[in-house]
Amino acid sequence: MSLTSGTPAGQRKVAVAGVALSDCGRVDEATPYALHAQAARRALVDSGLDRSVIDGFASAGLGTLAPVEVAEYLGLRPTWVDSTAVGGATWEVMAAHAADAIAAGHANAVLLVYGSTARADIKAKRRTANLSFGARGPLQFEVPYGHSLIAKYAMAARRHQHQYGTTLEQLAQVAVQARANAAGNPDAMYREPITVDEVLSGPMIADPFTKLHCCIRSDGGCAVLLVAEDHVPDLAKRPVWVLGSGTAVSHTTMSEWDDFTVSPAAVSGRLAFQRAGVRPAEIDLAEIYDAFTYMTLVTLEDLGFCAKGEGGAFVEQGRLLRDGELPVNTDGGGLAACHPGMRGLFLLVEAVRQLRGEAGPDRQVRKPGGALPQLAVASGTGGWFCSSGTVVLGAG
Repeated sequence: MSLTSGTPAGQRKVAVAGVALSDCGRVDEATPYALHAQAARRALVDSGLDRSVIDGFASAGLGTLAPVEVAEYLGLRPTWVDSTAVGGATWEVMAAHAADAIAAGHANAVLLVYGSTARADIKAKRRTANLSFGARGPLQFEVPYGHSLIAKYAMAARRHQHQYGTTLEQLAQVAVQARANAAGNPDAMYREPITVDEVLSGPMIADPFTKLHCCIRSDGGCAVLLVAEDHVPDLAKRPVWVLGSGTAVSHTTMSEWDDFTVSPAAVSGRLAFQRAGVRPAEIDLAEIYDAFTYMTLVTLEDLGFCAKGEGGAFVEQGRLLRDGELPVNTDGGGLAACHPGMRGLFLLVEAVRQLRGEAGPDRQVRKPGGALPQLAVASGTGGWFCSSGTVVLGAG
């Protein structure tokens, strides 16, 4: 494997220097700003670098002028910024932008940071539900009919069932295996095992999704520091390299979605693998956005880990477990570990920890023979399959 296969001649390689989580799960006594700061400080400590190296900053979802307000709160004055907001895929898209900027010499060290008190806000009645996407523009043709976000995912799942024979039991396996992976993660909100029957018998949220088909609601934040290869000799830990990335958008209104069984990861994944110079079959583990079980299943198809329509069969037999054929969401994912809103940055944190061998004895992925994983992919999905960002990472 060549770590430079996706890097154009004359451009710098890009490494992940530091990653960290803030306090996560149930965090009642903190603001979103505080979680941003906590995660950022921890990521800097993890990198071994001084905050003075940071000249780029990326943030979304907080403040009137994101990322200006958050950068000010953190005491940063970046000369490169990004506030791209495309839902859950935001952080993989931002990572792609940051890597391109670093490779081209427009920035040297870019901090990506996120924090949210989504659970605590509802518990304290600061708000009563998730923020609305609004009813202007194209959404005006769907909102009056009560077409909620979860209903859109449910429609897509039903189409996959109709077209390919995917079963509710197969979708439930995604939740069961995510919970099994979470059992090895001391930071996961839910670690107790669940069964397929328990998933199927839960309260219905949006047909065919019962409660356990849906992500949890939590608080939490995280941060990732990307740097130019020049900084690598000064890092506290071995680097993880950004080998390639891809981004794509699909639709806003369901009527403009060409095929409910194909997500934009089909495009972002293909681009990321091409630019990294690797094939899906070479990937050792995958961190995939999982607001709902169907997201995991269809993204596995679209990234090329199995053929279209075969996702249901693929997720059976424990393939997604830590010691399975393709470990997926090794921390438990949004279905079990944490989901404080736009969860995409957490995918990058877990992928890096796995490639470094830092995931701990109960969830560290090992290749046959005991070697550490060498290649990982993180793929985020935004909106209702509206956007996708995919990043391929390689161990240093």
